[in-house]
Amino acid sequence: MRILILSESFPPETKSASTLFFELAESLVKNGYSVNVITRMPRYNIASGINLENIPNEEIISGVKVTRKNILPLARNIPIIRGFEHFLLAIIFFWAGLFQEKFDLILVYSPPLPLGIAGYWLSKIKKCPVIVNIQDLYPQTVIDLGLLKNKLLIVISRQMESFIYRNSNALTVHSEGNKGYLVKIGANEEKVRVIDNWVDTSLIQPGSKINDFSRKYGLDGKFIVSFAGVMGFAQGLEVVIQAADRLKDKKDIIFVLVGDGVKRLELVKMSESLGLKNVQFIPTQLRSIYPQVLNTSDICLVVLGQNLATPVVPGKMLSIMAAGKAILASMPENGDAPKIINSNNCGIVVPPDDSESLAQAVLKLYNNKTLCEQMGVNGRKAAVRDFSRNSGVDKYEILFNRIIKEKA
Repeated sequence: MRILILSESFPPETKSASTLFFELAESLVKNGYSVNVITRMPRYNIASGINLENIPNEEIISGVKVTRKNILPLARNIPIIRGFEHFLLAIIFFWAGLFQEKFDLILVYSPPLPLGIAGYWLSKIKKCPVIVNIQDLYPQTVIDLGLLKNKLLIVISRQMESFIYRNSNALTVHSEGNKGYLVKIGANEEKVRVIDNWVDTSLIQPGSKINDFSRKYGLDGKFIVSFAGVMGFAQGLEVVIQAADRLKDKKDIIFVLVGDGVKRLELVKMSESLGLKNVQFIPTQLRSIYPQVLNTSDICLVVLGQNLATPVVPGKMLSIMAAGKAILASMPENGDAPKIINSNNCGIVVPPDDSESLAQAVLKLYNNKTLCEQMGVNGRKAAVRDFSRNSGVDKYEILFNRIIKEKA
């Protein structure tokens, strides 16, 4: 079977989207599929040391044929311009897809939402089915965050969302809460399939706290509270800096923020203005180094702002579980992620944007290392049992075959 994937990000970018769809594509190739990916040239969330000038327009990675398209660099910290970039990206991907070799099925990663429209029209022209993987619930997410306020743009976005839900051959989501949301706003329940995001538990495993990463950044002998990932609008990472300020007298507790994003510079300035010596910012790391980042940590943070009401399960959470580390989640408590954490007793959930509760939770685990370690053990067991890469790939293969048969 020949699969065409449309995804905004792909390696060498390190964000969850690129890792998830790279692992899916790689596994499909190993299982006998032909997989082509259309993505954009990488610019964000790049590991330190990667030379972007050497990234080719086309290459084969682990048997996956990757086509990268250039797009003008735009100011992503301005929401309206970022929205324009998403439409431009959809047009470019659609045009590139027209010249791809024949394929049997299209798989789209959303967001950005306009890629679903591009996938639909490609499916009509190429006479093949399209499946859209809905990772974040747009436009509701950006409305909740206050990033989309224009009434006309909200109406247009809602219409796009409805069009994709009605016209895709299938929709995949990563939790029951997300499925419920899609059905509530008009998606056909029979079209929506829950396929949990996964983690490669053979790549990310418990390991030594002292390693090359910890030595390089002088973290040995410290109690490390880490956040590794995109520092964007949705995370509300200001609460981490505020919690660090509350704990600044605990000299051996260090908050380590690894990654990049539109809010990184603002967070650095906030930390500097408070004169914090217990906060360390580290550049984005290679995928091969990421397990060491987790292993160096004692507690790993998963943070979402209080305005984000949609039921998100951040991909980094599963990686933390696989590494056998305790999760400290600051997020709305009615979502799907807190249910996973609480049902597996693999971490602590505190209210979003509450620096006092976050600081007290850090102290609780700092003062009870046995509890901290046991939560990590519990998380590892749950990751292996419920969120394996093989299980997720198998579910996609079953869905592909069913959709192809229905289309025939």
